[in-house]
Amino acid sequence: MAGGRAPDTVFRGATVVDGTGADRYRADVRITDGLITGIGPGLDAPTVVDADGLVLAPGFIDMHAHSDLALLLEPEHPAKVTQGVTCEVLGQDGLSYAPVDDTTLPALRRQLAGWNGDPEAFDWDWRGVADYLDRIDRTGVAVNACYLVPHGSLRMLAMGWANRPPTPAELDRMRQELAQGLLDGAVGMSSGLSYTPGMYADTAELVELCTVVAAYGGFHAPHQRSYGAGALDGYAEMVEIARRTGCALHLTHATMNFGVNRGRAGELLELVDQALADGVDLTLDSYPYLPGSTTLAALLPSWATEGGPEATLTRLADPAARERIRYEVEEKGSDGCHGVVTDWATIQISGVRTAELARTVGRTVAELAAEQGRSGTEVFLDLLRRDELATTILQHVGHEENVRAIMRHPAHTVGSDGLLVGARPHPRAWGTFPRYLGHYSRELGVLTLEEAIARMTGRPAARLGLHRRGLIAPGHHADLVLLDPEKVRDAATFEHPRLPAEGVQHVYVNGTAVVRQGRTTGARPGRALRRTDRGTRSL
Repeated sequence: MAGGRAPDTVFRGATVVDGTGADRYRADVRITDGLITGIGPGLDAPTVVDADGLVLAPGFIDMHAHSDLALLLEPEHPAKVTQGVTCEVLGQDGLSYAPVDDTTLPALRRQLAGWNGDPEAFDWDWRGVADYLDRIDRTGVAVNACYLVPHGSLRMLAMGWANRPPTPAELDRMRQELAQGLLDGAVGMSSGLSYTPGMYADTAELVELCTVVAAYGGFHAPHQRSYGAGALDGYAEMVEIARRTGCALHLTHATMNFGVNRGRAGELLELVDQALADGVDLTLDSYPYLPGSTTLAALLPSWATEGGPEATLTRLADPAARERIRYEVEEKGSDGCHGVVTDWATIQISGVRTAELARTVGRTVAELAAEQGRSGTEVFLDLLRRDELATTILQHVGHEENVRAIMRHPAHTVGSDGLLVGARPHPRAWGTFPRYLGHYSRELGVLTLEEAIARMTGRPAARLGLHRRGLIAPGHHADLVLLDPEKVRDAATFEHPRLPAEGVQHVYVNGTAVVRQGRTTGARPGRALRRTDRGTRSL
């Protein structure tokens, strides 16, 4: 349950980095009943936290989180609160658990098992967006949460896994479900255009839906069609949709990956700058690592996943279908692998559901193939069959020069894109925010501390339209982080991905401490932050 709020606390002698990007300054900061009630010298309160030598910042906002189930299963949420995260944006990549019905929920659970797990002893007591947000509030969670209506889930409701344009009636169903989700409190719509069934949508379908999102003052957060061979074309399509509809655009995990894009971040940023100059409301986020992370099944060509998980597994057992898949992943370049021929040496297993496959975790598909005397594609297809599509992977396809260039852009915000399940998940789930502050700010100087914190706080709060959050200012909600700027760093590694950050001393959500002296308190003061009507949020 949610913890009680301390009535009055003063952070004495803090170095305040207020989330605007402005220079730091020294002050006392007082919070009362969940709000910031004073900033200045000589403040007092019954509880005093000595902040001398420490930075006081607004709580960090994870613009791309995959905690849709983790937040309910482990509501103290240590992976994120120990980094200083006080708000997450859920419903990402066009696939999540609301809105659903009794037909689509079981299929989604299976499809998303690699991202979120699929607990059996769990009460799936919601179907709509409002019900899901209510479940977050009833559970009592450590962080605040915003939600995006997932386009792929809308498509499943209206037309299953059909690989075709929607009929007028099906498109109307999607528009109606989307509008209801926005009225229920969602902040926008996500899309997953290299995942089924979202990848079957054409531009015209997305224009129709983004027109609805724009009418409610939300934003479109696409996982666009390619981050490899077709990356720039994919980004250009998303910008064109924003131009045509007036819908705000947030480019999630904005990357330029695979060998074809080495050193080409500047081309993406030129596209972004031109869109901004033309009046497109555009932001983006990125994670500060080179490898990506997804499911092994995501590498399949789109035709192989048409019809849903059961149809996919049937194809994986058919010799003719397997040969067709082999040709696309090895020779042509599968659309599921961003149009790039798959290099099995870059595909590392990070998690499995089936116990007898545990020994594959940490190994690349190329290593497993050499050990077994088989091709990488044969290992790939058999892993998918044996693990019923639940295998997760790391993709070692990123480029440091691209990562640094994108994080410098003024439209940049921070998203972890972290999966919290699997034996060896990507360390970004536990380390994204301190890695920006420690490695990229303090050690490399890519961003100043003030710039890095603005990308984690004030800038994402503005994109989300959060009312009185994301800044240290009187009357704002007391979502706060107190950290040691000389010691903050990510401890999570690819070998040990669940190690908490170092240097994060205290974290407050709605005025209640969820981390004290570097340790989680068990308090659960977070809640769903809803859009109550056009352009506003609940307080």
